[in-house]
Amino acid sequence: MSTAVRGRSRRVAPRRRRRFGLLGILLAAGVGLLLALPLLRGEIQKLTLPLEHADIIRQQAHKKHVEPALIAAVIYAESKFDARPSPAGAQGLMQILPATALFLAHRSGATSFTTADLATPQVNIAYGTYYLRFLLDHYGGDETLALAAYNGGEANVDRWLRDARAAGEPFTIAAIPFPETRAYVLKVEAAKAAYRKDYPTQLRL
Repeated sequence: MSTAVRGRSRRVAPRRRRRFGLLGILLAAGVGLLLALPLLRGEIQKLTLPLEHADIIRQQAHKKHVEPALIAAVIYAESKFDARPSPAGAQGLMQILPATALFLAHRSGATSFTTADLATPQVNIAYGTYYLRFLLDHYGGDETLALAAYNGGEANVDRWLRDARAAGEPFTIAAIPFPETRAYVLKVEAAKAAYRKDYPTQLRL
C-alpha cells in the first residue's frame, strides 16, 4: 500500500468515529425525548387545560347531580383554576358574586356563611355547583340557558326566552344577544368536551 493511501485511511478513521459518536448522541437524545414525552404532555395539559380539586368536583357533582366535566368547564371558563377576584367582585374558582352567594346560602339553609368563605375551594365549588343545579332546574335541564344565566344573569335570560317564545322562535346559542355570554356558553361546552376526553378518570363519578 502506498504512503498516500495509508495516510487517507488514517484520516478517514477519526471521521467515522466522530460520525458514530454523533449517531449515538442523537439516538440517546431520541430515547430521552420519548421517555420525557408523557411528562411534557402532562405539563402542557396543565397549562392548556388545567384541573385541580378533582376530588371536590366529583364530590359536589355526585351530591348535586351535575356532570363533573361541566363543573370543571365552568371553572375553566370563569378562572382557569386561578381564584383571583374579578374586577366586578366575583370571588373564587367559580367566580361567584357575593350577592349571589348570599342568595344561595339563604336557599341552601347555610347559617354561618361569610363572603370570605368563597376563597375556599370546597365552599366555592359547593356554591357554584349548587347554583348550576338551581339554574338547570329553573330552565328545565336546558344547559344552554343555564350557562347563559350563569354568565349573563337570570333576568336577562328569562327576558330573551320570553321574547323568543312570543315570536314563536326557538332560543338557541346563536340567539343570545350578548356576544360575551354567547362566547361564554360556547367556551364552556367546548371545555366540557375536552375535560371528558382528557380527564376521564379524574372526573369519573
